[in-house]
Amino acid sequence: MKFVWVCVGILMVILGVVGLFLPVVPTTPFLLLASACFVRSSPRLHAWLLGSRLFGPFLRDWEKHRGVRPHVKIVAVCMILTAVASSYAFDGIGPWPRAILAILAACGLWVVVRLKVITD
Repeated sequence: MKFVWVCVGILMVILGVVGLFLPVVPTTPFLLLASACFVRSSPRLHAWLLGSRLFGPFLRDWEKHRGVRPHVKIVAVCMILTAVASSYAFDGIGPWPRAILAILAACGLWVVVRLKVITD
């Protein structure tokens, strides 16, 4: 079963990295799932993920406090709004994809705004 958890964790890391570049694919949920998979299967991979310069601080904050730092929340909101605005600026998408994008962005913003803020 550990092999399955490792494979799923690696897949989640890959999807999280893809989410850095594609505006509709979220990064954070995939990385949280990867961390959970690695906790169940590989302390070495879990330590690697927590030690990551890019993802480690956020994941360590989440594991310790179940929240995010203010700058993380601000960056997330700005990225969502920038992705939606740039998608709308390039007039290549029709009204239905625009509506779906707006709904997804609203859901993402709702989740981000509701996250607990770490103030210490």
